[in-house]
Amino acid sequence: MTAYAFSTKTTEPFPVAVSKVVDALKSEGFGVLTEIDVSATLKAKLGIDSRPYKILGACNPQFAHQALEADPDIGLLLPCNVVVREEADGQITVGFMDPAAVLEIVGNPEVTAIGEAVRAKLVRVRDHLAG
Repeated sequence: MTAYAFSTKTTEPFPVAVSKVVDALKSEGFGVLTEIDVSATLKAKLGIDSRPYKILGACNPQFAHQALEADPDIGLLLPCNVVVREEADGQITVGFMDPAAVLEIVGNPEVTAIGEAVRAKLVRVRDHLAG
């Protein structure tokens, strides 16, 4: 995908995909703190119809606490965003922010290690969704 993200695809209907993503995140100790329905917001604010697109703000409290202890400003880079979006062909893409790549910019080895541990959990979520 990019240097700061990784993804998988599914053919599940959009609502089912979102539900499965939330469940898979829970299995790795994440909760979803925020859910932004981008397509609904674009419709309400701009009158634009778009394919389904949600941003889930995923947080693993244990790792978030460790990161905040290591650097109180780290909250500027939290939570880990997970995007669920419908493509033109009807497939669903589930994209994950790569916390290792993002947290590396902090320049703190402790924070970098936390980012790598969180990435490993999110990769397991991706792999679970990929089947």
